[in-house]
Amino acid sequence: MTIWKPHALATPHADQLDLRIGDRVVSTVELQGVPTGTEGKVILANGFNWQRYRVLFVNGAELGDLDQRNIEPTGRTSKRLAKAAKRG
Repeated sequence: MTIWKPHALATPHADQLDLRIGDRVVSTVELQGVPTGTEGKVILANGFNWQRYRVLFVNGAELGDLDQRNIEPTGRTSKRLAKAAKRG
């Protein structure tokens, strides 16, 4: 599996998820081949104006163009983002 390095200018806006490659997420809506609540791992983070992610889900489905409308962080990723938001 290829792991892509995000572009240096690809940073999310304030209302977008700030995920890294390898972060764990869960689907919040039913996606094509991915039921709601399915866990996955971010394998690509890209975009300049719209930060989006490609996720490999545990059921083997791989989907791109996902953002805060489709996925949310879970586990350590969720804790890291909550801590960062608290700092301001």
